[in-house]
Amino acid sequence: MTQPMDKHDSQRSTGTAPPLEKKLIPYGGYHTNKIPGHDPELTEVGPGTPTGEYMRSFWQPVCMSMELTDTPHFLKILGEELVAFRDKSGRVGLLHAHCVHRGASLEYGSIQERGIMCCYHGMVFDIDGTCLKVPFPKGEEADAERYACSIRQGAYKAFERNGLVFAYMGPPEKEPPFPEWEGNFTVLPGDELVPYSNFQHCNWLQVQDNAADNFHTATLHSAKNVVNGQFQGTTFDEVGAPSMEVAPDMQFVPVQGGRSLACAGARRVSDDRLFIRVQHQVLPNLSLHAYTSEDGSAQKHFSRFHIVRWTVPVDDVNSKMIGWRVMGPGIDTRGVGIKSLVGYESIDFLEGQVALRRPERFGEHTINDRPQIPTDHRARANYKQAQYAPGDYEAIISQRPIAVHALENPTKLDAGVYMFRKLLRDAVRGTNKAASAEGFADWLRDAAGAPRSFCSGNVLEIPVGARVEDEIVRRRHVTKAVVTMLAESEHLKGAEREQFVKTRMLALEAEMKASAAAA
Repeated sequence: MTQPMDKHDSQRSTGTAPPLEKKLIPYGGYHTNKIPGHDPELTEVGPGTPTGEYMRSFWQPVCMSMELTDTPHFLKILGEELVAFRDKSGRVGLLHAHCVHRGASLEYGSIQERGIMCCYHGMVFDIDGTCLKVPFPKGEEADAERYACSIRQGAYKAFERNGLVFAYMGPPEKEPPFPEWEGNFTVLPGDELVPYSNFQHCNWLQVQDNAADNFHTATLHSAKNVVNGQFQGTTFDEVGAPSMEVAPDMQFVPVQGGRSLACAGARRVSDDRLFIRVQHQVLPNLSLHAYTSEDGSAQKHFSRFHIVRWTVPVDDVNSKMIGWRVMGPGIDTRGVGIKSLVGYESIDFLEGQVALRRPERFGEHTINDRPQIPTDHRARANYKQAQYAPGDYEAIISQRPIAVHALENPTKLDAGVYMFRKLLRDAVRGTNKAASAEGFADWLRDAAGAPRSFCSGNVLEIPVGARVEDEIVRRRHVTKAVVTMLAESEHLKGAEREQFVKTRMLALEAEMKASAAAA
């Protein structure tokens, strides 16, 4: 199922830079000290750039609701300086930061009953950019009205959902449906969507790459690799999920017409059980994660979303992971989630996801506060401690502000990263019409705004193969079968889809047990 890499995403090409000559000699640093440029087509996101324009065609989370207070909130998204606010009537606004009159920033404006007033000359703008008021001398109201009709503040449509603020920054006439995955993000009764936002000091794509890189968990999050026993909660063993440290046998399958990628990994957790975890990477920047604290101790069929995450570009060299952590007994069957650690610059499943480690994040603050974010990954009081036990943040950020793809030398285990980049490139270029902005929007409308996801965590009772060779064949057969049954169930929804998948998984278990008994 693993597809060949596109030449543009091979280990030597950015699409613009010439191949680099390899000189594999001892102490050969001189021959590798020239750093080529980054891949602008996929990494640059400002107005008018290929990927920037593509990403503007989708609803994006831009901040947390808690960031909307009694003063405007300045932020950058996709390289644009913006101001978000909730006016006194409860409506959310997202406007260009600089007043269309003379350029003063609306972050110093005053929130009104309707809209926001610029501090400089008192212009009042509604959430759609309409100028509601222009202060003029008494008797010149007609001039004020004419002027108000001649200007409009740049504005984007925005709304709140479960503690996050979403915005559409593309052409108004091409607004797509907001994708309500599965209709309810598979949140079971008693569970909830808990919002969070984690700033990343690097380009958005290398953060998104990490979600498709399912193999790194066996090293980066492995307790045996923590230096000198300086444990800090960065490994899965520390949270009782050693099955996540098992090197997965990965299968990567483009699905949904090339709009997304199913990343399916098989991990043997015992002689009797096989853990099949399917991550779902969706264009352009969404990732849907199955249960991150699975210990594999009990049979489990079709466990769904544990983390819903968008990697949102701030600008070309900064981004943030913003989304929901699903909390509650339905998904968290081990009951290890800690809601008080989920929010602004924090998430609970593993330490090392943001610049601030928990002692610094919570030393003088609660989850309801917004502490100062460090300016650089090396400019941190916890820098040395992070060297002992690095997490995702350190591994991703340290790839340079914008990772240089031309310097990479991937193995077959990196196929998911390169495959997703190819899907993105095809979508941005329009070579895959189904994944174009228009094609994607049409697909969402056909799905009534509630497309199905391949995201699932599954612990199947599959006996281990008698020989290593048998085990490899067995786990790959099972992994492919799981992806196939998920694809075949895509036309179903809700309980009907769940029952279909569970029935097929039980049949797969029976098939594999019979095969083992006959061997």
